[in-house]
Amino acid sequence: MPDSIIIIPTYNEKENIERMIRKVFSLAHDFHILIVDDGSPDGTASIVIDLQNTFTGNLHIVERAGKQGLGTAYIHGFKWAIEHQYDYVFEMDADFSHNPDDLVKLRDACVEGSDVSVGSRYIKGVNVVNWPMSRVLMSYFASVYVRFITGIDIQDFTAGFMCYKRHVLETVELDKIKFVGYAFQIEMKYTAVKHGFTVTEVPIIFTDRTAGTSKMSKGIFKEAFLGVLSMRINSIFRKYPEG
Repeated sequence: MPDSIIIIPTYNEKENIERMIRKVFSLAHDFHILIVDDGSPDGTASIVIDLQNTFTGNLHIVERAGKQGLGTAYIHGFKWAIEHQYDYVFEMDADFSHNPDDLVKLRDACVEGSDVSVGSRYIKGVNVVNWPMSRVLMSYFASVYVRFITGIDIQDFTAGFMCYKRHVLETVELDKIKFVGYAFQIEMKYTAVKHGFTVTEVPIIFTDRTAGTSKMSKGIFKEAFLGVLSMRINSIFRKYPEG
């Protein structure tokens, strides 16, 4: 059985999902895919279910009722991956903002010793394509802010293109992860570091979606701004066993 599973949360991704699935399965390394679909009204789940006939045993889907948040989708996927004993568990968007070719680089970083690898937009300058400058600055300075509050030197705290070793997800108390929006990405990295796990940033180029609709909003960044403060304060009173 392959050792790697890619978790892709979806909501209205019919323009992208088939191309993404076929691209991942064309890679040299043998990856499995788990789609976590939050009741997409555009038929995303039906496309995936049809493709399961082509990629039998390699393509999996969990259908949930309605939009429940990015964080809960990943938590659900993490638990599924742990139950099925995958060694390397990936997060990736469906919209090709993350280049599937970089999956191998993220896996290699973990195979070579890191506990967590992050597809980083900012580890070597600013590598973002097709974003307006306001969005680039908002994302970049969000990571600056998180580093300032937490004291942890991760350049791209809000990145959502990642690989975890299974042991990390087994150690992190997933039910204690509070954020459900994009601040979830910050909390997962912070918690992993607090448990003593190593995080490696792998340089990638992030390209904004060309099909479908972005789920990003100013409210997401507001959640992250306020949430990081509460996360840091709460961590003072919490014990993190070494992983």
